[in-house]
Amino acid sequence: MTEENLDAVIEALDDLLDAERAALLKGDLDQIGRLLARKEDLIDRLSTHDAGNGKSLGELTGKIKRNQDLLDQALAGIRAVAGRLAALRRVRTSLDTYDAQGTKRTIDVSADGSVEKRA
Repeated sequence: MTEENLDAVIEALDDLLDAERAALLKGDLDQIGRLLARKEDLIDRLSTHDAGNGKSLGELTGKIKRNQDLLDQALAGIRAVAGRLAALRRVRTSLDTYDAQGTKRTIDVSADGSVEKRA
C-alpha cells in the first residue's frame, strides 16, 4: 500500500468513526448496521500495511475504543428495555402474592379480556 493510499484509508476510517459516533448518539441502529461493512473493509485494508503514522493510528484507536464503549452502553440499554418488557408481559399474565409467612404464590390471569357481570 502506498503512503498516499494509506493516508486515504486512515482519513476514510476517521470520517466513518465520526459518522458511527453520531449514529450511536442519535440511536440510529440502521445507520450503524450500514456502516459496519465499510468499517470492516477499511480496517482490513489498514491492517495489511506494516506501519503507518503513529499519531493518526493512535487517534483512530481512541475513536474505536470510544465507539465501542458507546456500543456497549447501547446494548446494555437494549437489554434493560427487553427485561422491562418481559416483566410487563408477566404482569399482564399473572399476579404474585405473598401470604402471612412470606411464601410467594403466583396466580395466573386469563387473557380473554372478558368481564363477568353478576346481578
